[in-house]
Amino acid sequence: MKTILTTISLALGLAACSPEPSRAPEPAPDTGSAPPVAAPAPPTPSPTEAPAAPAKANTLTLEGLGPLRINQPVPAGSGWTERGAQISNACRTISSPDFPGVYAIVQQDMVRRITVGRRSTVTLVDGIGVGASEADVRAAFPRFREEPHKYSDPPAKYLTAPRAAGGDPALRFEIGPDGKVALIHVGTMPVLGYVEGCA
Repeated sequence: MKTILTTISLALGLAACSPEPSRAPEPAPDTGSAPPVAAPAPPTPSPTEAPAAPAKANTLTLEGLGPLRINQPVPAGSGWTERGAQISNACRTISSPDFPGVYAIVQQDMVRRITVGRRSTVTLVDGIGVGASEADVRAAFPRFREEPHKYSDPPAKYLTAPRAAGGDPALRFEIGPDGKVALIHVGTMPVLGYVEGCA
């Protein structure tokens, strides 16, 4: 009898010292709503999806330069105005102190061409400006058509956008005798092809 009591006491002692068996966690009480879902992280925009930066005020585009727009009237209060003698009222040239070395041709009260000359720091969006090499122009615009220059010997020439026709603005370069860009024109034909201002 003593042996049985000893064995029972020993078994009870060991049971008291042993750790409790692990239990599965109790399920959360049902509240009738779906468990919350973590919100996905916002997508990281790729470099190709970045918004296009607006053209700088000192950048010539097919649309124009600063407030001056091809095929639109000269904006009031813009600083663009006639300076010096004009050939006629039918075709006028204007300039602005904000853009030295640049002039525009106005016909029928609409801007038809903007020309960037040697004293200007205005460039195209890709950085080509007056003084760039012909090679730079041809690399950026390989399909431009070539025409001989009216007043200067080669390598002087005109390089004009292949689709320069009708009322759509186009781009034209004058390459000087040194093989560098002397003038950049943006405008509509036939004014884009004028070689002496309004003529």
